[in-house]
Amino acid sequence: MADAAVVALDIGGTKLAAGAYDQSGRVLTVVRTPSAPAVLDAETLWRAVLGQLDKVDAEVAGREMLGIGVGCGGPMRWPSGVVSPMHIPGWRDFPLRARLQKRYPGVPVHVHNDAVCVAVGEHWRGAGRGRANVLGMVVSTGVGGGLILDGRLINGAGGQAGHIGHVIVEPDGPTCPCGARGCLTVVASGPKLTEWARAAGWRSRDGETAQHLAADAVRGHPQAIAAMQRAGRALGMAIASVARLCDLEVVAIGGGVSQAGPLLFEPVEAALREYLRMPYGRGLRVVPAALGQEAGLIGAAALILAADRYWQPAAARSRAAH
Repeated sequence: MADAAVVALDIGGTKLAAGAYDQSGRVLTVVRTPSAPAVLDAETLWRAVLGQLDKVDAEVAGREMLGIGVGCGGPMRWPSGVVSPMHIPGWRDFPLRARLQKRYPGVPVHVHNDAVCVAVGEHWRGAGRGRANVLGMVVSTGVGGGLILDGRLINGAGGQAGHIGHVIVEPDGPTCPCGARGCLTVVASGPKLTEWARAAGWRSRDGETAQHLAADAVRGHPQAIAAMQRAGRALGMAIASVARLCDLEVVAIGGGVSQAGPLLFEPVEAALREYLRMPYGRGLRVVPAALGQEAGLIGAAALILAADRYWQPAAARSRAAH
């Protein structure tokens, strides 16, 4: 099967990418689009996905197709792959897996949360490689995560295990779209960071995205620095809680907000020193994701190429039944 390939998709509120990988995980081709899925209606977004798949399929024509791995924003009904991404309003109960099965009959189609795919990618080929207990995180439009314990992806009863974005860090904080107050995602995500900074008086001559906020923080803008410190502290608090619960070795943080570097990671480390007091947590390493924007695609490919570690929905259902 030297000429075999797997197709991968990465679909989030601000990103849409497709790629193909050979059996060893080596990239064959990657296609990205400037389209923002969050602003497209259901069928327009699906046509954009099909356009990317057409390009990828053309690049790997003649190879045996091993399967399709997909990372998509959640929530979703897992493992059936019916998706209702919080940051893609156009898709509500969209039958993503069924649509892909129709396009690629006879091969497995594995759909999981996009943040889970980042975690899988970082464990398989990135910052968590060689470690058995890893939390992978995305801090971007929202905050999500995936959990690897004893070398295998932990799914939970409904595929939501590791979703650190809804750990409470401010009990009296802002209301989250999930209905709770003070979730990590409404404190540390890119849009909420910029919203908080604007309310504190931040204005940028270049724009008002999280990337502009980070750039202004580097230049010493006080409100931008305060926003990054607030986000980093909240991240550190949430990570400390999860690390104690799961006895983690590595936390890899990716996504656009993580590009702020020390401005974000230093307050994360300070919060960990404050809250992670148990001896067994002191060896925890919190690091930037090593695979950058490729992590989600690589993780989606691993849902097929390393399914023995990263795709076990039947086992999850069996445990839930008992």
